Amino acid sequence: MIGLFLAGFRLALTAVSIPGPITVYLLTVAVRAGWRRALWVAISPLISDIPVILMALFLLQQLQTVVPSMIRVIQIIGGLVLLWIAWGTWKQIQAGVMFKTKNDDEVVALEPREIITRSFLINLASPGPYIFWGTVNGPLLIEGLQQSVWHGLAFLVGFYGTFFVGLGLLGFVFGTAGRVNERVTRVIMYVAVISIVVFALQFIGKGLGVLG
Repeated sequence: MIGLFLAGFRLALTAVSIPGPITVYLLTVAVRAGWRRALWVAISPLISDIPVILMALFLLQQLQTVVPSMIRVIQIIGGLVLLWIAWGTWKQIQAGVMFKTKNDDEVVALEPREIITRSFLINLASPGPYIFWGTVNGPLLIEGLQQSVWHGLAFLVGFYGTFFVGLGLLGFVFGTAGRVNERVTRVIMYVAVISIVVFALQFIGKGLGVLG
């Protein structure tokens, strides 16, 4: 159970550390409207990810029923996806692509209802949730649920608890300071890349049967 919690924790740190559509929107709202408004963006995945999770679990279970070894194949694919994400993040670091919100033209949504709606649409339109739940998070959640509901819940708490707190902290820092020191951001992203690579290799190892 602790292992699944830590897996969710590490994956959430990765998701928070890498700039994505929802992260950029959260930082934009934080700078323009304050960190309290940004918290609405942080909690939006708790709502928008529900249909994605249910769809991923249904499809993965169907595949596992038809082809029992399919989860191992998906684990290998998930590991390769993580390596691809690590490579893309590495290139972003080398190109100097950091979190930037000061140059954004506008923030359309400032009221909580509008912020949640916009965040919900951004999440549903982004490929990230579908890719992660279809190749990485989904197999781990199934692995937990096969042991017990509590094991599956441990993974979800580890992932979404860390994701919400991480985004909340980012929103607070950007909402109060307006920016993050570039060196600090680089270090965070380098650590994220290393973490992704390690996790990817572990995932591929599981898929190949090298790791239990």
